Amino acid sequence: MGPAVKPAQDVMAAVAEGRLPRPSTSWHCCLEFYAVATRLPEEYRLAPADAFRLLDSEVLGRFEVADLRKGRRRAWLREAVEDRVAGGRIYDAHIAEVARECGARVVVTDNVRHFSGLARQGVRVATCAVFAAELATR
Repeated sequence: MGPAVKPAQDVMAAVAEGRLPRPSTSWHCCLEFYAVATRLPEEYRLAPADAFRLLDSEVLGRFEVADLRKGRRRAWLREAVEDRVAGGRIYDAHIAEVARECGARVVVTDNVRHFSGLARQGVRVATCAVFAAELATR
């Protein structure tokens, strides 16, 4: 809420205006949006039907939604265990692997630290503020 979300709003406006041709997101991110939107404090909380409508029109209608290939899930989880990924970090590790697997060139997140391993694989990681500023100069 407030000024802190302006960069994310600017990125979403660029998507809505077609300045970012068919970006991608992970299915996990869609579920996370729904979960958070429907459990916010009461004054901000969306009803499940409203959360779905917003997700459907603003995300599913404008983004390519990716997930791990079915045959890749077990091997990826085994790799995460070998890398000693624990707790909630597994979710960011999953999103990072989806990004890598679908050929993402950049991941936009305000949690850069959890995605820093993507740089070794040629995927740029940028904060919303940095990415939004770059979009403003295009």
